[in-house]
Amino acid sequence: MQIENAPTIFSFFAGAGFLDLGFEMTGYNVAFVNEFHQPFLKTYQYSRKMLNIPEPEFGYHLRDITEFTNDEGYTTLKKMMDITRMRGDFVGFIGGPPCPDFSVGGKNRGAEGENGKLTATYIDLICQQIPDFFLFENVKGLWRTQKHRVFYEEMKNRLYDNGYILTERLINAIEYGVAQQRERIILFGIQKNKLNQLNVSLQENQSLGDVFPWHAHIKYPIDVIKQLPFPTLDEFIQDQPSLKPEGVPVELTVEHWFRKNDVENHPNAGMYFTPRAGLAKFEVIPEGDDSKKSYKRLHRWRYSPTAAYGNNEVHLHPYKARRISVAEALAIQSLPKEFVLPTDISLSNAFKTVGNGVPFLASKAIAETVLDFLNLRVREHANNR
Repeated sequence: MQIENAPTIFSFFAGAGFLDLGFEMTGYNVAFVNEFHQPFLKTYQYSRKMLNIPEPEFGYHLRDITEFTNDEGYTTLKKMMDITRMRGDFVGFIGGPPCPDFSVGGKNRGAEGENGKLTATYIDLICQQIPDFFLFENVKGLWRTQKHRVFYEEMKNRLYDNGYILTERLINAIEYGVAQQRERIILFGIQKNKLNQLNVSLQENQSLGDVFPWHAHIKYPIDVIKQLPFPTLDEFIQDQPSLKPEGVPVELTVEHWFRKNDVENHPNAGMYFTPRAGLAKFEVIPEGDDSKKSYKRLHRWRYSPTAAYGNNEVHLHPYKARRISVAEALAIQSLPKEFVLPTDISLSNAFKTVGNGVPFLASKAIAETVLDFLNLRVREHANNR
């Protein structure tokens, strides 16, 4: 789908492009893609080829994002930005810098960590190039942990100083119909001088959050989800049939997504780790027991815990004595069944890029929310320029 006078997107830390896909499928023009890790960018390119999505206007850029803040990289990016500005497009940056240094279960090095520093670099880039709007995604630890919150507020102050007005929300992917509990902080900013072009005016006591439609595409409010009768634990019996309990929305269950994506026949179906030992352990963990840090067994009639397949986390199939496959992980991330990873990617890279990605339905809902805020007034702006 393509909307008239669609906003143009520059994507950073793109990974396999789950966030980008939400914007692409909502009608935005993703014109620039940057990723540092070659297997992830290869996956991005391969998946778009399988989905028949055209290559980005300004191409794929396998580079460290810091290179775009130096003289040569800054000039290269500025030329691309100038092209979009000359034709009157609204231009947005989107990106989720690597987050282990801010994760509660990660290294907790914060802004001083090698990954943590990239958040500041992304903010540098926004402040240098001044896109009309931007989206920033990260783990809730950046927003909730006191020591990281100080750094986060410093970054926001820099954005304020460069003319942005901001709003933020701690989202949960399950709110948007993803069969997964996954909290992330989303920060949206727009240049204050663009509000007039959008016919948006804020009263003296109003913030951007008062008019930004954060809740427009929420399907399942968290308070409602907490009241639903999801099952907890069941005895693990391999390939034992099971009926969905009454009152459980099928869309929010792992089994629904396994069936929807035909995971048994998906091109990535055979891609899963097979340990030399540990099979006995695979057979005794109850269905739905995700209480431990590792060896979490999913329940077919419940949503998944956060799809984090690195850091020694092992997620087990609900009713098979094995770890989940790449195809099943993609389904849990709510990707369309046509989304395929190249079969020659290593298992480590495959699960890492799947686990790092923003669930597709959450990405799409966020893209739609931003578009609601722009309210297709982009078209009015283009007609009046």
